[in-house]
Amino acid sequence: MKKILFFVIVISLSLNGYGQEEFKTKFKPIPAKNSKIKEVIPPKVISPKITPPEVVKAPVSDFVNPEDIFLNSNLYKKEANTKGIFYRRNQFLGSFKTKSFTSTIRYRDAAFVDGDKIRVYLNDKIIEPEIALDGEFKGFKIALVDGINKIDFEALNEGFASPNTAEFQVYDDKGIAISASQWNVGTGYKATIILMKE
Repeated sequence: MKKILFFVIVISLSLNGYGQEEFKTKFKPIPAKNSKIKEVIPPKVISPKITPPEVVKAPVSDFVNPEDIFLNSNLYKKEANTKGIFYRRNQFLGSFKTKSFTSTIRYRDAAFVDGDKIRVYLNDKIIEPEIALDGEFKGFKIALVDGINKIDFEALNEGFASPNTAEFQVYDDKGIAISASQWNVGTGYKATIILMKE
């Protein structure tokens, strides 16, 4: 048994002597390459030149009396004097002068998209019979006649949440905003804006 043990020790020592050099304790690290750290300069951000549309500061009220508009009970539903409910009435959105030949009207649901629907009139004639309001702006273009152009937005319903709410924008033919506002009306009531073409 001693001979076998001696034989194993001798063989292991001889194998260790012929082992690979990488197992030696002398370790030479590879030196790091001397590289200059370049400062990274971010590219210049060039913002596009976008000028916001000019909005008319105040509506012109010398050519239309808002109270006279809603007197015709054939065209406008009478105000319901219900305590605490402010939207059961017609809403005047202002009157504006323009020299534009056409006007673009854009609209969307101003609050929660709840299925609000509207009908649009131009000078008491239906130009859009039924429009469902959603979160994205939709629109149409109208040709303005000389003089008064009365645009009515009639609430066909109030959706899931009362009242019928919408945000609208009116632009002239050069893309300049004439008006931007919101309406809050009940079913059957109208929000009215007047454009006076000079």
